[in-house]
Amino acid sequence: MSTPEPNVPHVLHQTLSHIDDKGDVHMVDVSQKTASQRQATAQGRVIFPQAVYQQIKDNDGMSKKGSIIQTAHIAGIMAGKRTHELIPLCHPLPLDGINLTFAYQDDSHSIQVTATVKVTHKTGVEMEALTAVSVACLTLYDMTKALSHDIIISDIQLLQKTGGKSDYQL
Repeated sequence: MSTPEPNVPHVLHQTLSHIDDKGDVHMVDVSQKTASQRQATAQGRVIFPQAVYQQIKDNDGMSKKGSIIQTAHIAGIMAGKRTHELIPLCHPLPLDGINLTFAYQDDSHSIQVTATVKVTHKTGVEMEALTAVSVACLTLYDMTKALSHDIIISDIQLLQKTGGKSDYQL
C-alpha cells in the first residue's frame, strides 16, 4: 500500500506573495506599484547572565575588542543595506536611512536593540529592519562570548510598518 500524500491546501499558495498560482517561487513584480515612503521598526534583545551584564554595563560596553555597542551598530547598518544579498527574494533597495538604538534593560539584564529603516520605493523595508536587528544582536553575542556562552538572543520581531498596501502595529 502506498502512503497518501499529505493534504496541502492550495489556497495557501494564493496568499503568499513569493509563490505564483502554479506553486513556483518568484520575486514579486513591483513594476506597477507606485513609489511611496515606507518605514519599518524591528526589535530584538540579547540577554546576559547577570554578572556578565553588570560587567558590560559597568564598562559602558567597552571590551578588549572595542565598543560592543558601536561595533553592533555598524554591523546592523551594514546588514540592513545588504539584506537582498542574504534573503533570496528581497529586492535591492536604495535605503533612505537606518537608525539603530541600544538600551540597557536592568530588570532582564539585557540589551534591547531597535532598528528603524526608511525608504521611498515600491516595496517595504520590514526585512531590512529585521535583518539589521538580527545582525546587531549576533554582533553583541560575538563581542561578548568570551565572557560567557550563556547568552540568549530573543524576541526578534517586527514592531511596526507604514506605507504600501497596509500599515502594521504590534
